[in-house]
Amino acid sequence: MSELWAAPTLEGPTHARVTLPSSKSLTNRLLVLAALAESPSVIRRPLVARDTTLMADALVALGTDIARGDEAWLVTPGPPVTGKVSIDCGLAGTVMRFVPPVAALSEAAVTFDGDPRARERPMATTISSLRGLGIEIDGDSTLPFTVRGHGRVSACELSIDASASSQFVSALLLAAPRFTHGLTLHHVGRSLPSQPHLDMTVAELRKRGVSVDDSIRGTWRVEPGPIAGVDVTVEPDLSNAGAFIAAALVTGGTVRVADWPERTTQAGDAWRMIAGEFGGSSTHDGSELEFIGPATLDGVDLNLHDVGELAPVVAAVAALASGPSRLRGIAHLRGHETDRLAALATELNRLGGDVEETDDGLIIRPRPLHGGTFHTYDDHRMAHAAAVIGLAVPEVLVENVSATAKTYPGFVTDWAWLVT
Repeated sequence: MSELWAAPTLEGPTHARVTLPSSKSLTNRLLVLAALAESPSVIRRPLVARDTTLMADALVALGTDIARGDEAWLVTPGPPVTGKVSIDCGLAGTVMRFVPPVAALSEAAVTFDGDPRARERPMATTISSLRGLGIEIDGDSTLPFTVRGHGRVSACELSIDASASSQFVSALLLAAPRFTHGLTLHHVGRSLPSQPHLDMTVAELRKRGVSVDDSIRGTWRVEPGPIAGVDVTVEPDLSNAGAFIAAALVTGGTVRVADWPERTTQAGDAWRMIAGEFGGSSTHDGSELEFIGPATLDGVDLNLHDVGELAPVVAAVAALASGPSRLRGIAHLRGHETDRLAALATELNRLGGDVEETDDGLIIRPRPLHGGTFHTYDDHRMAHAAAVIGLAVPEVLVENVSATAKTYPGFVTDWAWLVT
């Protein structure tokens, strides 16, 4: 679907029930841990999308066997590979950041590259951190680069600045139990975004019997030792719920999301709070969470530092609110799939909006919007934002809506249910 997609417009409130695909963040962490485990693992209901397929293919290239069934994947660790290996990262931050430490445990020369935009994403911290652990790397601060593994990582302490992405920390923590002496990792930057993703990483390590001490803020001590194989079911992707929750908010309707976990480390769980800030509400009904849109959509002032991936859809809702909004704490979004702050300001203003970039976010002053082409920059979250705008604004044409396949291959089909 690289051609323009006419976003459906809804004249009244939506009333829908959504069953989401599984979490990309969880699926890719589970795959890495399963590949490094001492015994096979079963991953039930994995997300099957571009990012997770790239991750699985990368781990297979490094010697892991992954039997991909319709309902579950059986992951069997293999011996370290040798020779030359090429890894396609696509535009997946988890692949380009999580897999290099795994490659360092091989005995191969592993070259990482990806989509053209992937060569613009910040990778200096990945490269410098691995060099700080004594790992040989050919490359500079971006893709492509080559990790020359020697079968083990002996260094046991490292300080990094992960202000640009918490993935730099998660990548090292996931592989650290397999380092000869484990790892004590210190974050020395001013801030650390996306804390829920770090909580997810630590929780998954502990579920596999790994000892992680994170009692000192900004420091993690991971003890060396085996990683247990597990049988695990992946939660629904709550970040992907955002566009559907936004549909309830902007139309004054209701959306019920199936299988919303009562407890979770996913960043998308923050939608319960965000909906309330816009004037909406949410209530549990058994295993479902129902979101109810307000009669009047309020403007918001939100610090999204820990949940920045939700910002594009939040910005779309704010552009349709009754008053101005400010989104804070998300300067790190400039290094995501695209510069999301610049992209949101450009595309919303193209449709008649009034959006101003700040040092760490956006100021959004609602104005009547009109139809036009909304560019996605190959970014799935930008496509979600465009679809939300299209619900309320006729004749919005979304360029490359197929970018949603990165984490939600069936998005266009499921979105159509909102208007039927």
